[in-house]
Amino acid sequence: QVQLVESGGGLVQAGGSLRLSCAASGRTFSSYTMGWFRQAPGKEREFVASIAWNGAITYYGDTMEGRFTISRDNARNTVYLQMKSLKPGDTAVYYCAANWQGLSRMSREYEHWGQGSQVTVSS
Repeated sequence: QVQLVESGGGLVQAGGSLRLSCAASGRTFSSYTMGWFRQAPGKEREFVASIAWNGAITYYGDTMEGRFTISRDNARNTVYLQMKSLKPGDTAVYYCAANWQGLSRMSREYEHWGQGSQVTVSS
């Protein structure tokens, strides 16, 4: 079982940066693929990024690549999402998720979820 807690969200102006963190409990963190998703009001949950258990492979959503960077520190049981050049369209609740089976862009394949962290980008 993995429990996930996100932090680092907040209000930022367009063009600014934020770094989200997701702290995981449990001894098997390093075995999980980790992902970030986001959900804006009235919209479906959207894939943001994912990272393999060893950090060697990363996937990004189409509108995030080049602006967002996912990374992980298995010694600290933490995954990060560095976001730069933020736009008002990036405003959403950002969720951290863990997937035992492997890299995926599909939210339904992630077994464990955090409670979410609000990111608001003002114009």
